[in-house]
Amino acid sequence: MPSATTFQYDTAALVVAAGRSVRAGGDIPKQYRLVGGQSLLAHAVASLQRHNLISHVHVVVAEGEEVRARAALGSIDATIGIGGATRQQSVRLGLAQLQERGAPARVLVHDAARPFVPRAMIDRILDALETVPGACPALPVVDSLRRGESSIEAEVPRDKLWRVQTPQGFRFADLVAAHAEAMEGATDDAEVLRAAGHEVRLVEGDERAMKVTLPQDFEAAERLIQWATVSGNGYDVHRFGPGDHVWLCGVAVPHDRGLVGHSDADVGLHALTDAVLGALGDGDIGTHFPPSDPKWRGASSNRFLAHAADLVRTAGGRILHCDITLVCEAPKVGPHRQAMLARLGAILADHAPRLSVKATTTEGLGFTGRREGIAAQAVATIRLPMWG
Repeated sequence: MPSATTFQYDTAALVVAAGRSVRAGGDIPKQYRLVGGQSLLAHAVASLQRHNLISHVHVVVAEGEEVRARAALGSIDATIGIGGATRQQSVRLGLAQLQERGAPARVLVHDAARPFVPRAMIDRILDALETVPGACPALPVVDSLRRGESSIEAEVPRDKLWRVQTPQGFRFADLVAAHAEAMEGATDDAEVLRAAGHEVRLVEGDERAMKVTLPQDFEAAERLIQWATVSGNGYDVHRFGPGDHVWLCGVAVPHDRGLVGHSDADVGLHALTDAVLGALGDGDIGTHFPPSDPKWRGASSNRFLAHAADLVRTAGGRILHCDITLVCEAPKVGPHRQAMLARLGAILADHAPRLSVKATTTEGLGFTGRREGIAAQAVATIRLPMWG
């Protein structure tokens, strides 16, 4: 259920995801099925969230689906509320939930079954709301239309016929008032606002804002995703201190000294975590796990890498390749390499990347050559979806 947090913002997005969907097939509602490694719901929310003028995204789901919706969103930031038995009821409830937090000036109402929302289309909707209370993206009907059952009975003129899409944009107060007066059975929110006597302007839609309805639509949605392959690098150093083992790439390696650090001082995992975060453009370990926070004292670095991997998954991406180089005179890495690869594979199992762990020395030069500590460098290559 919605929290008591109050938001003050100009534009909110309301994503309707309470449907049960039967035409799309599958064992679960279509909004939770995956396209490109990410749920339709996550794609839809992330597409809206990426726009700099949308300050908050709220999702309404069927009662009992809150946990599944949160899991489908991963680390994507959105609030979740309970919808109703029909789409119209769900929107009405979602608007009330947004209002409890402090009504926004504008709201975009979007169907979770439309996973991709191009930025330029949102721009056109928001621009229209500067002069009219409602805006609806639409595409002209280009195919010839006929009416009939088993045979053609009549031609249907296609002039002034449009294929309506979402998100549809509204001045918040006008839409709330229109829903309060609306009869049940409206097909969409643009019709609710129009029936209340307000103008709803048509703006140019986008073929990429397709609606996933039938089983074959999932394949079509997959083909719309454009992928980028990017890399990041990481580097870490820890000095030796008292102890009888060191943690390297998730494996406890016997040694006559330990490594000093706020967590378990696993230089290999720290370097790789920074490499993954670097590829995402999402800060570094210190950003996500500040060393000033006592809760991370002695923490297993497995958690850091797993968190970075989850951020990639939430972004709809996949880790393709990881290469770690450990720099030290001792301990010997070779005897433990297979165990390290197995541990990395377990942490990154959802991504199944190609993995490499190497070791080298500095021929007695520098702090590693003097056996004062261990250094590690890593490169991570990930695949991420790109959006217009």
